Amino acid sequence: VQFGGQTPLNLAASLEKAGIPIIGTSVASIDMAEDRKRFQAMLHKLNLRQPQNATATTVEEALNGAAEVGYPVLMRPSFVLGGRAMQIVYNDDELLQYMRESVEVSPDRPVLLDQFLDDATEVDVDCISDGETTVIGSIMEHIERAGVHSGDSACAIPPFSLSQDIQETIRQATYAMAKELKVCGLMNVQYAVQNGELFIIEVNPRASRTVPFVSKAIGKPLAKLASLVMAGSTLKEQGFTEELLPPTFCIKEAVFPFNKFRGVDIILSPEMKSTGEVMGISDDFGMAFAKAQMATLSALPTEGKVFLSVRDEDKQKSVEVGRILVECGLEICSTHGTAKFLRDAGVAVTELYKISEGRPNALDLLMNEELTLVINTPSGQVSREDEVRIRTTALYAKVPVITTLAAGHAAAKAISAMKNKSLEVNALQDIHQTMATT
Repeated sequence: VQFGGQTPLNLAASLEKAGIPIIGTSVASIDMAEDRKRFQAMLHKLNLRQPQNATATTVEEALNGAAEVGYPVLMRPSFVLGGRAMQIVYNDDELLQYMRESVEVSPDRPVLLDQFLDDATEVDVDCISDGETTVIGSIMEHIERAGVHSGDSACAIPPFSLSQDIQETIRQATYAMAKELKVCGLMNVQYAVQNGELFIIEVNPRASRTVPFVSKAIGKPLAKLASLVMAGSTLKEQGFTEELLPPTFCIKEAVFPFNKFRGVDIILSPEMKSTGEVMGISDDFGMAFAKAQMATLSALPTEGKVFLSVRDEDKQKSVEVGRILVECGLEICSTHGTAKFLRDAGVAVTELYKISEGRPNALDLLMNEELTLVINTPSGQVSREDEVRIRTTALYAKVPVITTLAAGHAAAKAISAMKNKSLEVNALQDIHQTMATT
């Protein structure tokens, strides 16, 4: 049941009751990780933190739970697949609308409410354990901030901004939970780091979608190793007892089907939208990110005009993105709010009208094939009509579109790398050979 995603875990207890043997991590341990109250008790025992949370089976319980947790709140149904019907709500009205329109609630299927950790860094960890030895496959730092489904966020091996202290804290927490859950096989943990504090978002006692990515990054077939562990072989017998750190940056990027659905806004959210993923590898973070974008068939430009328009919360951090792009020889175009902020910070920028204000505007530049990149973060929970038109027009014009500032910063580094370094391609086998001899 470890290799089929969430559905087999939901079926594990019924399969066991039907007399079907479950190999690897036991059904009791699966239940401990999946049952919210038992999981909370385990974390309390291990002195580990998680975001404040509550459960609700009625609208009244949901309102009370949100008041207790505090807005913004991440809401989701029980036993959710791929983040379906997950949503961040910011007030009672949005909560009531969510409860009316998005979910069916019953005592067996409560709605889960979690404190939303704004501006936090998400981290994925895949590990393998045989009950005695636990080895971390890799610590993956997400590029998009908290609030984007882990399957939709680009991520990096090794972490590019996490301190060594927080990485060691992540390792120790992973070891402790694998031991307490008596994991036999694979386990995935999703963490959030906010202001230097570590929070556990969830633990999945199974293989995750990142296992193939990690396996390619470190040159070890984690699924095969886990299968042998579940069949009775130890990690020591298989010669896999220590975490391997690749000598390169490995970037996983999501592939989206937006060009198949005309008019759909491409903003990323807690609900998963990607349909595939690719990988870029380089000894330079920016070049690895650039290669990943090439593989999605949305290669970043090294010249031309960039439309940079961000929400108020992102304006301060947009300055560095603008500076890097200008240093690379690209021209920045922005609407009034972002343009004024950049100009006041000393970044050269050409001001454009909003679509509703007149011309020239971003749509005109897209129609004239003058823009080579769009970086546009949403101004609120409900995207403004102008923003949606710009993003969708850029998509159909085959102009790369970036909707989070974290990805915008990574893209700026990627463009800088492409301007200053030569593009090299290496076989995975050669990279793994280098790892084996160092």
